[in-house]
Amino acid sequence: MKERAEIVETGIPLFFQAQLEIKAPAKKIFDFICDPRNHVRMDGSAMVKGVLKGPNRLVLGSKFGMRMKLGIPYVIKSQVIQWQENEVIAWQHLLHNVWKYELKEIDASTTLVIESWDGRNARSKWWVSDSDEWVPKAMAKTLVKLKELVE
Repeated sequence: MKERAEIVETGIPLFFQAQLEIKAPAKKIFDFICDPRNHVRMDGSAMVKGVLKGPNRLVLGSKFGMRMKLGIPYVIKSQVIQWQENEVIAWQHLLHNVWKYELKEIDASTTLVIESWDGRNARSKWWVSDSDEWVPKAMAKTLVKLKELVE
């Protein structure tokens, strides 16, 4: 049976979380997430199609563009707004949706990874209006893919 990530009930509209314990050191997982070329590999939404431009390693302030597809192809440009080595990385795009990964080391070879998506400050609410239907599921799938890639 394939492992499943836990969707966390936050009780906060437009704020979703999923979490999964991964048998890998926090540094290995963080390094993987900080390389935007890996985002298409771990994406559980099937929307990320590839890197348009950006550094090979994201740090605070990094800007990067991704090729996306949701019905039609488009490009999204994001900037890293929170970053702490081996612990947290978060980015947002023009509409101010925020994706965040928090890594909590359980022991030297086990890490709890919490992914969150925050649409509370989104500039366009119609864009996120049906997010509760698919965002938590996509995040859970992303975490399972991430686990398979780094373990």
